[in-house]
Amino acid sequence: MPFDIEHALQILEQEVRNYQVPVVDLIAVQSHDPFKVLVATILSARTRDEVTAQAAARLFAKAPTPQALAALDEKSLQQLIYPVGFYKNKARYLAALPAELEKEFGSQVPSEIEQLIALPGVGRKTANLVRAQGFGQPAICVDTHVHRIMNIWGYVQTANPLQTEMALREKLPEQYWIRVNSLLVAFGQGTCRPVGPHCESCVLTPLCPRIGVTPRKLKLTRPEKQSGIKRMISWNVNGLRAVAKNGFTDIVAELAPDILALQEIKASPEQLPDSVRELAGFTGYFHPAHKKGYSGVAIYSRVPADKVYHGIGDPRFDEEGRVLTLEFGDFYFVNCYFPNSRHDLSRLDLKQEFNHALQGFVEGLARTKSVVVCGDFNVAHTERDLANPEANMKNAGFTPEERQWMDAYIEGGWVDTFRHYNQEPGHYSWWSYRSNARERNIGWRIDYFFVDHASRKRIVGADILADIQGSDHCPIALDFK
Repeated sequence: MPFDIEHALQILEQEVRNYQVPVVDLIAVQSHDPFKVLVATILSARTRDEVTAQAAARLFAKAPTPQALAALDEKSLQQLIYPVGFYKNKARYLAALPAELEKEFGSQVPSEIEQLIALPGVGRKTANLVRAQGFGQPAICVDTHVHRIMNIWGYVQTANPLQTEMALREKLPEQYWIRVNSLLVAFGQGTCRPVGPHCESCVLTPLCPRIGVTPRKLKLTRPEKQSGIKRMISWNVNGLRAVAKNGFTDIVAELAPDILALQEIKASPEQLPDSVRELAGFTGYFHPAHKKGYSGVAIYSRVPADKVYHGIGDPRFDEEGRVLTLEFGDFYFVNCYFPNSRHDLSRLDLKQEFNHALQGFVEGLARTKSVVVCGDFNVAHTERDLANPEANMKNAGFTPEERQWMDAYIEGGWVDTFRHYNQEPGHYSWWSYRSNARERNIGWRIDYFFVDHASRKRIVGADILADIQGSDHCPIALDFK
């Protein structure tokens, strides 16, 4: 049976009303200015919407017109738009844009696709967005969401976004051309996600054939009726103040942990909003780095700890806020943020020293009671744990030295709890912000829960919560009795 595209899009018109609106839509609604839509779209490529919105606001405060943009040099543009993805390249495009507009189009943004793609930094996706959002003229902007979802529905059978655009031009009713991108981007970010789509709650379930889809697993629910089982969550938030602005407390409520370990908090407690510093229902413990805006770990526990240990006794690592340990009646809970070896491997030796120091620390704890060790280890253990192992054999996080240490750690009796249940490749906990890596599931598994060998029978369940957004990492879970 052919997919009923008109019915599906009519349903989505209602469904996405309360979803977060893509940033280019917001700018179009606010200004109806083709120039601002063009610039915002250039900024938005391979960049999160909230980062694009902030950069666009800074830029438009200085340069709301092509003439004003021409007055800014490339270095000034870099400073205004940082940290959008590829900001240096984009600054170069923007610096060249006013002269090109003046020379070819009398300083007016053109509305034709072929004219738009001749401008610096403009491809077909950007050109279609500007034509649709800036001019209200028929255009089909096909990004990864539109391409992916149209193929899931079986409405097209195409290999890439360009093929999808051409196929949609042939068969999609023109009345949907402008809106289809906004609808499917919002739907793709909110429900039909690239990793772990929410098929169980999707309004299109009766219509959708789910071609090539692996729906998310419904996560292990916290076993309320079984006393003594604790839900533990570990998450590198890549800035606790940033994730606090993006629904952190709601996410915690959804995850319902008994113990929540965070890495790379990049803040001291006094820098956090009250709702995060004193998270309702939890006692919070913090070990920030001495250097502001860097590293740091935190733990929230529903049951207060008997004792708290900050660091592992080595100032090099303790000053960077790398390890925080809580002691409870019958187990230790150790939250770690391992150093990164850096792109040039300049910290590889230091990381190896941390690895061995941490191992000695937790092995000492394990002599007296159970130990749970979690956090961002900044290493993918085997080739199953990253999407492109051959290309990364000598790169930070996948060097032979780091992997050999992990081999020795596991051979020493420490249990990788996720692999205790799941041996399949393709499960990752970190994705680069570049190149739509998360949408394409080009990632690394570098976040772990380990327990000592003697406590392996206390493992009840383990999972990677890949559908939880808010950071370049996703949370991971352990149920422990």
